[in-house]
Amino acid sequence: MFGREAVVVCSDKNISSVISIWDLESGEDIIHIPTCASPPHGLLCLNNQFLVASQIQKLRCVGGGAICMWPLNKLQACNGSYPIEPIGPIACTKDGLFLLGGAPSGNIYAWEVSSGKLLKIWHAHHTSISCLALSGDDSLLISGADDGFIRVWTMISVLDMADSQPHGCFPRFHSWSQHGSSITGLLSASAGTVLISSSLDGNCKVWDLVEGTLLQKHVFSTAVTAIVLDPGEQLIFSGCEDGSIYVHALDIGMQEIPPVVADDESKVLSGHKESITALSFSLSGLWLISASKDCTVCLWDVSSWQVTRKFKDEKAGQITNLLVIPLSSLSVMESQSSSGQLCVSLLEKAPQLTKESEGTIALLPTYCSFEDHHNSTAFRSSNLLNQQILDLEGWRTPEAMQMKVETNVEYRLWAMSMTKKITAMNKQLRSLWLDLVQRRLAPDLELDVGKTKKLKLNGPEGRRQTPP
Repeated sequence: MFGREAVVVCSDKNISSVISIWDLESGEDIIHIPTCASPPHGLLCLNNQFLVASQIQKLRCVGGGAICMWPLNKLQACNGSYPIEPIGPIACTKDGLFLLGGAPSGNIYAWEVSSGKLLKIWHAHHTSISCLALSGDDSLLISGADDGFIRVWTMISVLDMADSQPHGCFPRFHSWSQHGSSITGLLSASAGTVLISSSLDGNCKVWDLVEGTLLQKHVFSTAVTAIVLDPGEQLIFSGCEDGSIYVHALDIGMQEIPPVVADDESKVLSGHKESITALSFSLSGLWLISASKDCTVCLWDVSSWQVTRKFKDEKAGQITNLLVIPLSSLSVMESQSSSGQLCVSLLEKAPQLTKESEGTIALLPTYCSFEDHHNSTAFRSSNLLNQQILDLEGWRTPEAMQMKVETNVEYRLWAMSMTKKITAMNKQLRSLWLDLVQRRLAPDLELDVGKTKKLKLNGPEGRRQTPP
């Protein structure tokens, strides 16, 4: 059973904006957190224990930014971290252990929340990152940028610390460039095997995260600014620039050619006057919540698709982010055991190079010679190398797990490729067989036609008939 819920909203207008929290059922104001302006996709809840918001300060002569964390049971206490560059969209794993942030430079940062350690930085895109998302099982990280590119990375590679250099360089799992403008939304569905993306180019696309193929395409007459999937993963809700919310089915059949669905084939929800900025479902699945540039938040009853309540707060301003949290998380009892409490630390501003711990080993990079690393502390005895080999054979390390995952993916892709080839060969063999049958029947048909003509000329008794 689901208890009472609260909706959390914030704006990116200026640093004087606030985070507002309202009771979802009664509409009552619960609390306002001052001085917080977050860009789109810059607000999340960490394991139902902390609110996390990224802030980009645009008014300073030298641009900067921060990542702020508030414990839900003590919202007055703010934990502020200041990365080396501003962070826009953020994402976290379901257990709240790892936080990821995308920067306007195209870099992605990965932190361990408990220690604040900056695990890795890499240049993921050539333009500003607009969206970050994780697959349903937290195995893949998906990033979208202002140039319309979507890229997929394995979390095993992101969190792999065998490389002592935090500035990781590792291959992408997938890279798509089919969108023509900035990515506005990324959603993972079907246990992490399906991805839904939206863009200002007016398209909403459905992807197979394993094969990297396009499954479905929805085309709208206006820019798509926000998307959400219903809890049953049957319907996609696309909020658009004209203030409309289009509802269409998530149809991911086995068609060879991805179906294209137009906006006139979708149900339309009309309750806002300006562009939709954020969409979410309540934890119970009974309400759809939408936010707009018209400074309102609408609560939709899923049984009738009618607006049952509107929230509006001048302090919140133009809302860019919204999320739903359990109302009980705002009043955690003092006597509650702290064993389940998430530990958070200040996030590192820049990577810290540390000595590797005893017993660890790093294989020689392909771009380095043995002489360059002869005295490196990364090399240990042959006994440790043998131990690493045993670990790899027993699938006991992250590297081994990654090898196994990649091998399974390769096997599946190979099997699907072979299936397509066999299907094509069957079609070709069927065509050749039909041609052969046609050729073998053709002489018999010509002979029958010749006999028929001869009979007509000679008459029924075989004698040639002369005209009267």
